[in-house]
Amino acid sequence: MANEATLALNNYSAENIQVLEGLEAVRKRPAMYIGDTGFKGLHHLIWEVVDNSIDEAMAGYCDTIHVIIEEDESITVRDNGRGIPTGIHTKEKRSALEVVMTVLHAGGKFDKDTYKVSGGLHGVGVSCVNALSVDLRAEVHREGQVFEQEYKKGIPQYPVRAIGDASDTGTFIHFKPDDSIFTVTEFKYETVATRLRELSFLNKKLRLTLTDMRDLDDEGKPKYDEFYSEGGLVEFVTYLDNTRQPLIPEPIHMDSDKGAVPVEVSMMYNTSYSENVVSYVNNINTIEGGTHVSGFRAALTRTLKSYADKSGILAKEKVEVSGDDFREGLTAVISVKVQEPQFEGQTKTKLGNSDVAGAVSQVVSEMLDNYLNEHPKEARTIVDKVLLAAKARIAARKAREMVQRKNVLTGTGLPGKLADCSETDPKQCELYLVEGDSAGGTAKQGRNRAFQAILPLRGKILNVEKAQEYRIYENEEIKNMFTAMGVQIGMVDDERALNIEKLRYHKIIIMTDADIDGSHIRTLILTFFFRYMKVLIEMGYIYIAQPPLYLIKKGKEERYCWDEAQREAAVLELGNGREESVNTQRYKGLGEMNAEQLWQTTMNPEHRSLKQVSIESAAEADHLFSMLMGDEVAPRREFIEKNAKYARVDV
Repeated sequence: MANEATLALNNYSAENIQVLEGLEAVRKRPAMYIGDTGFKGLHHLIWEVVDNSIDEAMAGYCDTIHVIIEEDESITVRDNGRGIPTGIHTKEKRSALEVVMTVLHAGGKFDKDTYKVSGGLHGVGVSCVNALSVDLRAEVHREGQVFEQEYKKGIPQYPVRAIGDASDTGTFIHFKPDDSIFTVTEFKYETVATRLRELSFLNKKLRLTLTDMRDLDDEGKPKYDEFYSEGGLVEFVTYLDNTRQPLIPEPIHMDSDKGAVPVEVSMMYNTSYSENVVSYVNNINTIEGGTHVSGFRAALTRTLKSYADKSGILAKEKVEVSGDDFREGLTAVISVKVQEPQFEGQTKTKLGNSDVAGAVSQVVSEMLDNYLNEHPKEARTIVDKVLLAAKARIAARKAREMVQRKNVLTGTGLPGKLADCSETDPKQCELYLVEGDSAGGTAKQGRNRAFQAILPLRGKILNVEKAQEYRIYENEEIKNMFTAMGVQIGMVDDERALNIEKLRYHKIIIMTDADIDGSHIRTLILTFFFRYMKVLIEMGYIYIAQPPLYLIKKGKEERYCWDEAQREAAVLELGNGREESVNTQRYKGLGEMNAEQLWQTTMNPEHRSLKQVSIESAAEADHLFSMLMGDEVAPRREFIEKNAKYARVDV
């Protein structure tokens, strides 16, 4: 594919690069352009560079992209696309490469003749990456030559220059993020791998590789992964569902590029009780959904209901079905290509283009109707699943109403175990969900009563991954969480929705022991939030407390340590490196600390360390929770063996 690039150079030249505005404010206000200067913002730099290469792939001129995390936490991205134009830009009177690298919003993606659609969440381009890097080098292979330019904090060090001959085409970008801007400078391999895996599914027959030069094996070979998908979304939905038991043998695949909006959908039914719809616009993960998801859901409900009506099954069963019932046990991936996407919502990742709903709805209605008529056995299996879901929904509604009649979900009757705070402004209030009555009692003694509330949870809460909805309202610990938080679940437009108008805390902190049981309880609670209160995660309200693992003492001196590296440093400092000369206490549970220790190490805002729970990838999060908490044992075993440093798995 890349060899054909030379044939397309005449329609991608310096004239295609449009300049919209300057770059002055990026270093002054980086969060405005990349979201933040922490973990997300750091990784967003990679996405911006890779997006340029993906645009070349979507245009048909690139089939391979390499990403390398270098030993010094710098990044190299190279592709075999056409190469960024290097000719003189008419308006700017300098090389188009320099314009792309130094002017915000300058690039071929603003010219519809060059790219019909393009990714890039903010569209700020590689120039933003350049501005936020201490060093960046761009190398372009194009028109039989190799061109280069280097920059420091976005400033060119010399004009674009030719440095040799090239027999191939492509763009090489190497950059080192500015550690005076970013609070986090270490790239996370799994985060990058997850995004590249997603991109490989969304762009079939595109090869993406990831190399980590920081992680070498015994033979000196770096950690390496290659992502390539021949089947695209069909393989994506199969990957997402490989931890669940399938209801139908193969995914239902729908693909059409006839209209103005190309639409591709792949969907699968499984025996679980949760819905997992993942959506993308021009490769951007629209975690809040939007018009493309609305169009899909409307078509799914209409088409399946029509089929069930015609078959006479609904009349026979005498059950009133709703849209929610058609989506129980459904995993679907929706991908649309939109020329000028309009984003809105909490995180600016909700598609607002009204015409897209109709385009998706039409494709899904037509192709799903064909599938149902051509596969009567699978169609009947799906309808039977829908009927079971409807009956369970009615049971869940009755359970909710019963609970609400008892004032449990309305917030008027708080659970007796809750030690509430005196502050009433939710923005100032924190709720600690604490494992066990003993630790809960210690936390109640150690807390600041003004703004910290404590809710002890006895034992392990219900595993919602394996339970139908009505059962969660029968679980005492889950009922207590609903009550304490002041939230309510209901139905809005045929969808289960969480009403958070009366949410009483804007910090909900999960505090469990640092042992295996504690980890399991934490995962159960996180699964509950992900399945039933995902909006609280998306709004940044869910946190995990970080109690210390060790207390190192020598005489009157003591150091709390949260990991092995800190423990070793404390032994070195207090015991001159001699383990036997210090007293090491390993905390297995919260109950081993007294109230003052728990306050100082884990609850005091001035000293504590909290992990904010976020969803980097909704698809990967769903896959992880279903694998960890679902019925399939083999994927869970494989995950534990791969990720647990000290775990031994016995069969």
